[in-house]
Amino acid sequence: MEAGQNVKSVKVLAFDCDGVMFDTEKSNRIYYNRILEHFGRPPLTREQFDYVHMSTVKEALYFLFKGMDNLDAVFDFTRSMTYDSLIPHMEIEPFLKPLLHTVRKVMKTAIATNRSTTMNGVIAYHGLSDLFDLVVTSLDVERPKPHPDQLIRIMDHFQAAPDEVLYIGDSKTDEQAALTSGVPFVSYKNPSLSAAHHIGDLREILAILNL
Repeated sequence: MEAGQNVKSVKVLAFDCDGVMFDTEKSNRIYYNRILEHFGRPPLTREQFDYVHMSTVKEALYFLFKGMDNLDAVFDFTRSMTYDSLIPHMEIEPFLKPLLHTVRKVMKTAIATNRSTTMNGVIAYHGLSDLFDLVVTSLDVERPKPHPDQLIRIMDHFQAAPDEVLYIGDSKTDEQAALTSGVPFVSYKNPSLSAAHHIGDLREILAILNL
């Protein structure tokens, strides 16, 4: 979808969370390093961070503790942790709120994220609860991203065709979910991804939508 082409057909603007709505590198590092430290393991390497940053918590823990016969203790400790202290470390992306206020005048807004139980707390703390019509987490679908289930759920909810949704993401999992679902993809701050549009600033969405 080229800029200015068929943008009037877009009914839903959908966002990934980590890396798009928020810079979550600091909060995610703190979270996983606390787990690793508890079990006597060294802090995240760059390779480990790149993986866990785009994965579900379950996928991340299996990756970080691969080779460990039983992860029950790891999952038990994780369930005992609270994410509340980390939410303030999530830095909201510049221009997100103004963008949402503008686009909601003409279309619906949604989130498709591999976050799970933390998502409601995140959007509440940052004053975003009233700015999204639908939030789809990894708990709401059988298969999280890179599978297309979350975007399909968004399309079903709004009775929208793939070309009536525009999805903003920053990772290979987002790219793959969009590709498989047929939803046009906007790559945010990641020029290496295959996308209809590449942006480095959320305000650029307004130009894409002719708003």
